[in-house]
Amino acid sequence: MRKSAFACGLLATVAFSGAAWANESVIKASSDPNNWAIQSGDYAGTRYSTLDQITTENVGQLKVAWTFSTGVLRGHEGGPLVVGDTMWLHSAFPNVVFALNLADEQKIIWKYEPKQDPSVIPVMCCDTVNRGVQYADGKIFLHQADTSLVALDAKTGKELWKVVDGDPKKGETGTGAPIVVKDKVIIGISGAEFGVRCHLTAYDINSGKKVWRAYSMGPDSDILVDPEKTTMLGKPVGKNSSLKTWNGDQWKIGGGSTWGYMAYDPDLNLVYYGTGNPSTWNPAQRAGPDGKPIDQLYSMTMFARDADTGVAKWAYQMTPFDEWDYDGINEPILAELDFNGTKRATATHFDRNGFGYTWDRATGELLVAEKYDPAVNWASGVDMDKSSKTYGRPIRNPKMSTFDNGKGTDVNHKGICPAALGSKDQQPASYSKLTGLFYVPTNHVCMDYEPFKVSYTAGQPYVGATLSMYPAPDSHGGMGNFIAWDGVKGKIVWSKPEQFSVWSGALTTAGGVAFYGTLEGYFKAVDQKDGKELFKFKTPSGIIGNAMTYSHGGKQYVAIFSGVGGWAGIGLAAGLTNPTDGLGAVGGYAGLKQYTNLGGSLTVFSLP
Repeated sequence: MRKSAFACGLLATVAFSGAAWANESVIKASSDPNNWAIQSGDYAGTRYSTLDQITTENVGQLKVAWTFSTGVLRGHEGGPLVVGDTMWLHSAFPNVVFALNLADEQKIIWKYEPKQDPSVIPVMCCDTVNRGVQYADGKIFLHQADTSLVALDAKTGKELWKVVDGDPKKGETGTGAPIVVKDKVIIGISGAEFGVRCHLTAYDINSGKKVWRAYSMGPDSDILVDPEKTTMLGKPVGKNSSLKTWNGDQWKIGGGSTWGYMAYDPDLNLVYYGTGNPSTWNPAQRAGPDGKPIDQLYSMTMFARDADTGVAKWAYQMTPFDEWDYDGINEPILAELDFNGTKRATATHFDRNGFGYTWDRATGELLVAEKYDPAVNWASGVDMDKSSKTYGRPIRNPKMSTFDNGKGTDVNHKGICPAALGSKDQQPASYSKLTGLFYVPTNHVCMDYEPFKVSYTAGQPYVGATLSMYPAPDSHGGMGNFIAWDGVKGKIVWSKPEQFSVWSGALTTAGGVAFYGTLEGYFKAVDQKDGKELFKFKTPSGIIGNAMTYSHGGKQYVAIFSGVGGWAGIGLAAGLTNPTDGLGAVGGYAGLKQYTNLGGSLTVFSLP
């Protein structure tokens, strides 16, 4: 593989400057561009590769090198890992894991088939997806649907240990990819749609012993915040910062799911992740004792936590008193961005609420907050005036409120943009070190939202809203765009429209190419500079997986999971037909059935 001296030097700096903090096996494996050793490509979550054998000039010549079927028909998110001669890949429920020998015709080295109670399926909010396994110290870590965290011997598939992280009978499920930091494997949990009080937990990678757990809301000792040292927008959060923003004991069923992709800064020893929506989706049932909105910390929040102790360094809430299910779980991406000639170590996050945020990742200072989809109308912007009492908060459009001063229950609020699945959902973006731009798969979808009163029963849905979804009006008619984003200016550089939401994770490479998949099943390559489409191939099923690349035997490969499903494809995946089922997605994406069908498979491409 050709790599410039600058690229190699940058890689070495990023990979080894914090090696004393990070897990050495992960640093070593992920610093070799021939591997794809972390779900997000690197600790920074950039999904960028320095491989450059495949370029904008020759990408149109890509051919299918080989394929592999997982044998599972539900939605396939995440993607495979490659270290050396071995590829590890996973399936949707029941979360089968395969190890393939790349040096011997992709033969199956081992296969791990978990024994899970299928009763977990009905409490999985938005399809039976899994976002991938992780590798460290000769182990593969799998977070199963039933919340079990399993450590497998990477060479043999032997189960080394297993711990249970939650209780599916209460609605707690596991769909997220773990992250391995030093001697800990860290996982989150799903369940806000069932009134779960969600959390992030660190386990010892050798024994499975719990090291720390940070809840999304509750007392300071539960959420692991220091009232004097943990900050929000530069100020200490103060004592009982979460409890003060909830009505009575409602925090005990408060939601705040933690299933998104995470990032890690080895130099700061901080783990970054977002939390999801408060329970229930009916904001009237979450209002304060005076009937007015209250923030409900720390739902909808980006956290930076100390990897050793779990204590939060800083936090920022994107959508206080959520009225639309704008989960804050989307991935943070760490980069070095130039602000007026000054390099800043940043974290960038494309929130479900339609705003792209950039923070100083050491302090949590808010640097940028701008719309990355022009359809967004629930707020006009974010208050960036540091002298303002509402600094850092969204400037809401009262016409799009589903709370409506407490009168919103049983009223259908129309034309809200984005829809509950956000301007972006789980599909991770990529940061290209070649261009300094972010490449973002987006949804271009609006909704009607009718809250209704709902009672909490453990293990039963605790949603409290009926939704309808449709393409953003007065636009190109499609439901998605693939965009290039300037993280400093907070502006779209170019936008490529798509018929359906782009529900696939992006990949960028030093060859100048950006890769992604579409819900119809097309795997596409575009020029990073202008978005010009250079290649497309129709895979066996709709794509909600993440593009990845690796090199073996001197040849660069790119690969993608297909297997339609997830929230957008839940109608196809689960055989649903009522338009408001699937939390409103079934009707919005009804047209998908004319383009694709079920089937989990991996398609791998290379140059002839």
